[in-house]
Amino acid sequence: MIDLHCHLLPGVDDGSKNMDISLKLANDAVRDGIDYALLTPHHMNGVYLNHKESVIQQTQEFQVELDRHKIPLKVFPGQEVRINGDLLTALDQDDILFADEGGQYLMLEFPDDDIPNYTSNMIYELMQRGIIPVIVHPERNTKIMKQPDILYDLLNEGCLSQITASSYVGIFGHKVQKFSKQLIQAGQVYIFASDAHNLPNRKYEMRKAFHKLRREFGEDLTNELEENAKSIINGDFVLPHELQPIKSKKKRWGLFW
Repeated sequence: MIDLHCHLLPGVDDGSKNMDISLKLANDAVRDGIDYALLTPHHMNGVYLNHKESVIQQTQEFQVELDRHKIPLKVFPGQEVRINGDLLTALDQDDILFADEGGQYLMLEFPDDDIPNYTSNMIYELMQRGIIPVIVHPERNTKIMKQPDILYDLLNEGCLSQITASSYVGIFGHKVQKFSKQLIQAGQVYIFASDAHNLPNRKYEMRKAFHKLRREFGEDLTNELEENAKSIINGDFVLPHELQPIKSKKKRWGLFW
């Protein structure tokens, strides 16, 4: 399997504190069926800056350690880029890494509880440059959970989406699990990824998630999500889904039945 979102690089963000932990996480990945991993440290999120050249160098060094310890995992340099007002400048300065070497697919993160007002304009500017944002873990964004049309509109504009495998199997609680399934049913999910950290409840659950997906939605969709990850890392075309909106719940005030 291919994992397009994980925090295995040592000492660069909240993922892994040191090389020993990174090697342990890499072993966990292999045991979960991961063969290839895009390393995506946080970038420009207000806490962490992981510049392109630094990530490339650290990824190369990590691959040397993986090979030395005979861990059969091939890693690639990437970033989990927080949407921010300086993103276009960072692109102009060639400080952004993509999921593919051709610079087409960008792993884009929103704040946990908000969608900035300038998001639609930023997405338009990225699209004008031939960049397709892959929105990471939208199922855990509290504003999208309350207003699912936000994601629906972004996908209609041409974005893709990545659901965290552990969300779908219930690690983040029932609400997130339920919303993840609703997104899948509505055609609003393109790939699974681990988003693995060295934190409680942030482990590899890819095999379990794909097994659950196969059981609930069938072989075709399961194969499609796996193929989409391959297409993204290769810079190939990803077929758009026929999207369905998700109705947001409206509370009834003062009514009891």
